[in-house]
Amino acid sequence: MSKRPFFHKARPKTIKPKPGAHPGLPARRRACDLVEAVLLRRRPLDEALEQPTDLDALDRALSRKIAATTLRRLGTIDRLLAERLAKGLPDGLPRLETVLRTSACQILFLDVPDYAAVDSAVRMVENDRKAKGFAGLVNAVLRGLARDREEALASLDPLDDLAPWLRARWTAAYGADTTAAVAAIIAAEPPLDLTVKADAEGWAAKLGGMVTPTGSVRLKAEGAIPDLAGYADGEWWVQDAAAALPARLLGPVAGLAVADLCAAPGGKTAQLAAAGAHVTAVDRSPRRLERLSENMARLKLDVTVRALDALDLEGPFDAVLIDAPCTATGTVRGHPDVMHLKTVADVEGLARLQARLLDRLPLLLKPGGRAVYCTCSLEPEEGEAQVAALLAREPRLALDPIRPDELPGIAPFVTAEGYLRTLPCHWPDADPARAGLDGFFAARLVRVG
Repeated sequence: MSKRPFFHKARPKTIKPKPGAHPGLPARRRACDLVEAVLLRRRPLDEALEQPTDLDALDRALSRKIAATTLRRLGTIDRLLAERLAKGLPDGLPRLETVLRTSACQILFLDVPDYAAVDSAVRMVENDRKAKGFAGLVNAVLRGLARDREEALASLDPLDDLAPWLRARWTAAYGADTTAAVAAIIAAEPPLDLTVKADAEGWAAKLGGMVTPTGSVRLKAEGAIPDLAGYADGEWWVQDAAAALPARLLGPVAGLAVADLCAAPGGKTAQLAAAGAHVTAVDRSPRRLERLSENMARLKLDVTVRALDALDLEGPFDAVLIDAPCTATGTVRGHPDVMHLKTVADVEGLARLQARLLDRLPLLLKPGGRAVYCTCSLEPEEGEAQVAALLAREPRLALDPIRPDELPGIAPFVTAEGYLRTLPCHWPDADPARAGLDGFFAARLVRVG
């Protein structure tokens, strides 16, 4: 947002903060820290959220919601702020910019009182030695935005929020209309999807949710997950409805030796183990595997865990699932930091790693064994093009086309080539809390010879 028009012509008298007026100030300050961790220090939002904090659960939730929504709607926020300003921000005042962005986010998109957003913004700026001279500016801009909110919201175009590199690539790959539909759905906070061990209808009724066409339980994302019924008893785990499909494409796995590569945090591992497979969960990160092991313990599932680079794993196995490292552009709705952290160079670099993992498959699979390769990316280089190149160079592998009728609800996602491709705009609904799913690609392969 720097270098854009940024000084308001009129500067009304600053709102004077009242002592103790807004106990939510620490949460808003942390939200600024989180946004700066992503935009200035290039750290994933989830990683920044793991940093210690003294905030209680409610304030942690508020800070995360402000930060995630700011990142999700950053293009719109920057445009609307710029329209109300006349000069550029001075260099060296990143907190001033962040305060304006996060406060505008609250006024436009979150259910918080305008005075709370404005007053806390003024407080934060006045407490910044370098920026305190701009408290009047912040007060004027935000009060003006609150006054014009209805007009501003009427001008929204979700395409403004897509990072330009993604908008260009998705338009080329899927067309302008589909890209606009994707932008519209990822502008809203995603629902919470669960994979249950059994009785999806029963758990949906108990938790106040619904069952998706593919069998996941979908809830409105609110409240603390560990407080939900069934969590402590290990009856379900959090997993996007799209992410729950690839493991099921391996077919019946009871009694089979299955390798789950790049397995953490373990949603697909849990599916395979719950289906009766003897699972070897492989990930190069001991820290991520520790979390996977904790998840398996809660779910009462027995798996073999190996801290190992998947490229060094030895076979053979009856089946292999490769949820490959990718740009994760299909998860932008839930992880809006992806738009701001990834680049075209990441697509190219990760595609090379994916190819190396796929080249290991003939050594990991028994003859006749099946593999599913998947990514949570919308980039063709990480999906369709990747598999096509593999089949052209590797005669020991053949495509085992996915059939539209083999799993409930997947018919709209199966391509003419026999791949599975979900888009965030699938499952449209007037209620955003019920609509959409992550963008995923999956292909099934078989070891021949």
